[in-house]
Amino acid sequence: MGNYINDGFYSVECISLLLCLKVRYPNRIHLLRGLHESRLISQAYGFYDECLSKYGNSNTWKYFTDLFDYLPLVAIIESKIFCVHGGLSPSIETLDQINIIDRIKEIPNEGAMHDLVSSDPEERIGWGAFPKGALTYLFGSDIVEEFNQTNNLNMIIRGHQLYKEGYFWYHNGKTCSIFSAPNYNHRLNKAAIMEIDEYLNNKILQYGPNDIQGTKDEKEYYNKRVPDYFV
Repeated sequence: MGNYINDGFYSVECISLLLCLKVRYPNRIHLLRGLHESRLISQAYGFYDECLSKYGNSNTWKYFTDLFDYLPLVAIIESKIFCVHGGLSPSIETLDQINIIDRIKEIPNEGAMHDLVSSDPEERIGWGAFPKGALTYLFGSDIVEEFNQTNNLNMIIRGHQLYKEGYFWYHNGKTCSIFSAPNYNHRLNKAAIMEIDEYLNNKILQYGPNDIQGTKDEKEYYNKRVPDYFV
């Protein structure tokens, strides 16, 4: 659900692996566009500098960012689960309105496309102003309920925000935030993924960093908390 790059030393390897998997298993891997899959954000948060240091020029960064323009903004699981990086937009009431967005371009600073990769859920009613003057929105439980009813959906799954446990439920279980990067910037957070079976039942799996991530103290912290099923 996006944000495959920036804020780390191996963004090139991460996005390269995901693209190789997409080529190898085109019907089993689906990559959505996140807020960081843009030229402006990737220059500000490290991806541009990483490409420059590893390849000696900016050509690789340009190839990747050109490709990011073609990533879809939304995926729908079995016509019932709405997957997106950020969230909803006051400009969008139906799925058909998403299909007609002119998305093969850099993410704009405002508008429906920007909202889909940057808006956040909140336990509130209606739309809210985003903190710090950002040009996007907070969406409440009634907004989700109306959007789901209009489009015959059951749930919204999105990313975009870090949570201590790797996930967080909003809106009486109608919205779930998933964060799959453990120990993000040494914040000692767990990471999570969601498994969905053929009956659309869901299960959250949590995990910590691998052996090469984190300090000694951080590794000890996670070694006490990694679930038994994690390998």
